[in-house]
Amino acid sequence: MSFFSRVINLPSQIADAVELVLIKAAGDGDARAFAKLASKYEQRLRIFGMSFFKNESDCDDFVQDVFIKVFTGLKSFRGDSQFSTWLMRIAYNTAVNAVNRRKEYLSIPEDYEILDTTTNPEEKQLKELTKEVIRESIAELPEKFSICLFFYFYYDMSYNEISIITDLPVNTIKSHVFRAKKLLKE
Repeated sequence: MSFFSRVINLPSQIADAVELVLIKAAGDGDARAFAKLASKYEQRLRIFGMSFFKNESDCDDFVQDVFIKVFTGLKSFRGDSQFSTWLMRIAYNTAVNAVNRRKEYLSIPEDYEILDTTTNPEEKQLKELTKEVIRESIAELPEKFSICLFFYFYYDMSYNEISIITDLPVNTIKSHVFRAKKLLKE
């Protein structure tokens, strides 16, 4: 590795090291360290939670449940994967269990927005209609396809990370994403 590439990677290495220190401190009971971790991942969990729940109250409960599970399970985090992957695995399991209890699912967050760079009312209306069609189309997909597509496109996760979270083989994830895109195209 060249000096230049080491310098470019330095900020991410520092951030990773700081996160590991926070994880260790939070695992030892430091509430402030856990609060910093929670604030870093709260928005990600809220967006993810809204993809499963139809209202903010249920989403708030979901986020709280996930953080309780993370806090109580921090000692079991071995560092075999990234902390974010471990956290999202807990979030996924929590959401799936809650959905199985309720039997309701929504594929895309209600507050998902397409970036608006126009001021033309007709173009804005077209974007709103597009957003609605995408939401409806993904909601019609089988859950196993929609959840893989959601992680892949909305969280920009790799197939391996999705595999860790969903406990599905990587080739199955690839197949689900491919089939979901094919169904959406049709």
